[in-house]
Amino acid sequence: MRRSNLPAELNRFVGRAAEQDEVARLLGEFRLVTVVGVGGVGKTRLALRAAGALQKRYADGVRLAELSSLRDPELVAHALVEALGLTDHTVRGPREVLREHLAERRLLLAVDGFEHLVDACAGLLRELLLGCPGLTVLAAGRRPLRVDGEAVFGLAPMREADALALLTGRALEAGATAVGDQDTLRELVRRLDGIPLALELAAARLPLLTPEQMLRRLDDRFRLLDGGRRGALPRHRTLRTAIGWSHELCTPEERLLWARLSVFAGPFDLEAVEYVCGGPELPADRVLDVLGELLAQSVVAREDTPAGPRYRMLDTVAAYGAEWLAALGDTERMRRRHRDWYMGFATWCELEWFSPRQAEVAAATDVALPNLRAALELCLESAEEAALAQHLAGTLWFYWAGCGRLSEGRHWLDRALAMPAAQEVVLHEDARLKALWVLGYVAILQGDPTAAVAALHECGERARITGNVVARAYATHRMGCLALLSDDMPRAEELIGEALETYREIGELNSNVLMGQVELAMARAFQGDLEGAVALCGQVREVCEERGERWTRAYALYVLGYAALTGGDHATARELLTECVSINHAFHDLVGLVLAMELLALVTAAEGDPAEAAVLQGAARPVWDSVGVPVFGSAYFNAPRALCERRLAEALGGEGYAARYREGQALSLDAAVERALAERRDAAGDAGAEARVPRPFRTGGRSPAPETRKPAGSPTGKGGEAAG
Repeated sequence: MRRSNLPAELNRFVGRAAEQDEVARLLGEFRLVTVVGVGGVGKTRLALRAAGALQKRYADGVRLAELSSLRDPELVAHALVEALGLTDHTVRGPREVLREHLAERRLLLAVDGFEHLVDACAGLLRELLLGCPGLTVLAAGRRPLRVDGEAVFGLAPMREADALALLTGRALEAGATAVGDQDTLRELVRRLDGIPLALELAAARLPLLTPEQMLRRLDDRFRLLDGGRRGALPRHRTLRTAIGWSHELCTPEERLLWARLSVFAGPFDLEAVEYVCGGPELPADRVLDVLGELLAQSVVAREDTPAGPRYRMLDTVAAYGAEWLAALGDTERMRRRHRDWYMGFATWCELEWFSPRQAEVAAATDVALPNLRAALELCLESAEEAALAQHLAGTLWFYWAGCGRLSEGRHWLDRALAMPAAQEVVLHEDARLKALWVLGYVAILQGDPTAAVAALHECGERARITGNVVARAYATHRMGCLALLSDDMPRAEELIGEALETYREIGELNSNVLMGQVELAMARAFQGDLEGAVALCGQVREVCEERGERWTRAYALYVLGYAALTGGDHATARELLTECVSINHAFHDLVGLVLAMELLALVTAAEGDPAEAAVLQGAARPVWDSVGVPVFGSAYFNAPRALCERRLAEALGGEGYAARYREGQALSLDAAVERALAERRDAAGDAGAEARVPRPFRTGGRSPAPETRKPAGSPTGKGGEAAG
């Protein structure tokens, strides 16, 4: 994990030196410091600046949790898990994950934009501060959290000298060749109360208007825009005036786009804007130019993301636009257009997941998550749209399962399936069936067989009644996956084989189908049929290479690595497993990652380096804690780990093994992966390596039924392991 996820500063930070020093002083005395102030006064910028300057004070770094785009209080804990760079597959719940992760860490958590979720945020932070003595929180919002031990720092507007420097500096950056005389600028700064957002908006206009023209316009609009808000604080009125003044200077097209952009949550791209905001009054081919004008006026900001350039509106600016959208009576229509776009986006991503653009899809979905949440929330507001909620939550299966989002996926799937459908029609039934098999899949990977069986049984029965062959095949497939993780290999082979046959008959081919082939290969490998397993995974690998699919390819590489290790080909096993680790880490798929890491530890031991193998085993343990029950409680999946543990203890001694294991446990996920991917010396020439750590798995033939034997790969006495 990186020590910080703080965003880079895109322009020069002006002034606030005394305020930054005071925040730093308070953080030295209090474990919760909240920076409060009017919208636009610079709370976020100051908090991030202070947090960045204090990174060296915290051994485990600084992390930012941005909450402004959330609407569901239940997602606050999920957002903190995400901010900490954690991936949790378990059913423990994100609060327990946070407590466990932070219990022994010294870390500064910056929390921004919490005021609309203050109760949920305050309760969670109080719980974490009580249970995690090394945690310090720096919050930024319009109101205090009112948690015991909180130090509140009220951020005032900028001093005149700093405000003047900000105004003139930003104006020159915007292209102004001259900014007028100092007396007029000082008057403008005073009239804007030194509020940074107001100053930024004014600076964006200085290339077009003189300071004198701005002052005259402010005179006109103070009276106009204060109407109906006499109870507001003066600085709130000033900010509203400054935003309203900027709004009045916009053309009708710019005002309309500003209002419509308020339906977005978090970053958005040009294509989304063109679809959602375009219409007769604002043709799609005009959107780019109008958006460019709003960008030039600092109403919209551009940011670079892992998925490419995106745009964003400050919360205060978006809130103003939302008021105008409501005044136009167009809010619900625009929310539905927004929802429809992201329904289409999710459908495109599901299709493109089975393509060379898989990594692009993962990054784009990550960036779009706040908007996908907003779309799901809208669907969940009425029973008439239950099917849409179920369809969208089910369509995102690739993200929940493939990108380490099982816990949040379970949240949305449970909520969508709990909704009573407005009417039972075929379309609605298809959406429910998809959500059911996806819920079953997610529950399996979370180690919750009870929920999985309930969802998959309902899916299978309803699919049989309605004649939905596709849904029935998926339900059968996932029941086979559950049998695989429950050590019932013959049943797993039967069910997965039946599902694959149906997929072939109906022409279904995607990542799920290929994963079914890999799971069938696992069932055969665990029963001793390595030749059959290798043949299946070889086919999967070919299709993946042809289609550019990497996520399923990683699991095929795991099985092929297992087979190579069993055959004593350590170099090939390492090559296959390191690629597997790399792919799974890129997709944040902890299940595939930890399985490959543990098998790679056994390869390392077989190469003659038991100390490093113990470190890798230790590094895998915290990952299993995030996944759930280690190796799913499966004797088959546990066999390589158990064998490695016993052999390493023999090679290093109990204390030596424990010390290296603890060293691995202390590694962050990124550091553990870096360690696993490090180039190894060629130990093939070490004559003693095979004797110290013999080859772990039996080769050839099928093993007896599970109830009469130990799993393949586990010791069966003196003759139970292949000789090294």
